[in-house]
Formats: sequence, structure tokens, C-alpha cells
Amino acid sequence: MNRGPQKNSRPGGLSFVEKAEAAWGVPLPDWVAALATLADAGGLKGVTKRIPYSVSAVSTVIANKYAGDTDRVADMVRGALLSATVDCPVLGEIGRDRCLTEQKEPFRATSRFRAHLFHACKTCANARPNNEGVE
Repeated sequence: MNRGPQKNSRPGGLSFVEKAEAAWGVPLPDWVAALATLADAGGLKGVTKRIPYSVSAVSTVIANKYAGDTDRVADMVRGALLSATVDCPVLGEIGRDRCLTEQKEPFRATSRFRAHLFHACKTCANARPNNEGVE
């Protein structure tokens, strides 16, 4: 009796690393290799707990078909999984993923700290060229 796909099985039987190598070529960029390795270890859902992207976004990144900003994804992965850090003028040394997350935060006048961080992100050397509305 067929009850659908077995748990933790992938179509075609390829691991995420093998899928990435087929799509990106060998050698893989460091961040793609880290992303695919984490996906093999904990599944796509496990990856979404570490970086703020959906399961479908992670899958399309691994397959090299992501239509969004892959440079931002690379920076998020390097910060979250490869311990890339930046020197924030307000927070000190932080992960690149946290830097990108803080850049996306809207202005809030609820605390001086949030307001100071918002304005510092606009002129910071680590700011992305168009960090407004970027996913």
C-alpha cells in the first residue's frame, strides 16, 4: 500500500549537497556548501530556524534558481552559519546576519536605543546599498 513519500526522503535520492553541486558546480561557494550541509543534517525546516528565509526560498537557493538577492542570502548564511562578523557603531561586533536584520527594522521612537540604531544603520559602512524593503 502506497502511503506517499517516506519521511526524510528526497525526490531523485539526491542529498542537498549533491543537488547544490549539480546546480552551482564544483567547488561550491562556501555559503552554499554550508547551507546545503545544514539542510542535509536537519532538513529545510531546520535551515529556516537559523536564517530568516522560507523553506521554498532555501530550496531554490540550493538549486541556484533563487530570483531574489543572492548576495543578501550569502551574507545571512555567512553570518549565521560561518560566523562572519562586522563592527557595528552601536552594538559593537555582531554577526553579519544580525546586521542585515537590524538594517531592515523600521524606525521606532519607543526607545532612544532603537532610534540611534536606526539612524546609525543608514550611514554605516556595513549598510547594504538598498536596505529598505529588501527581503
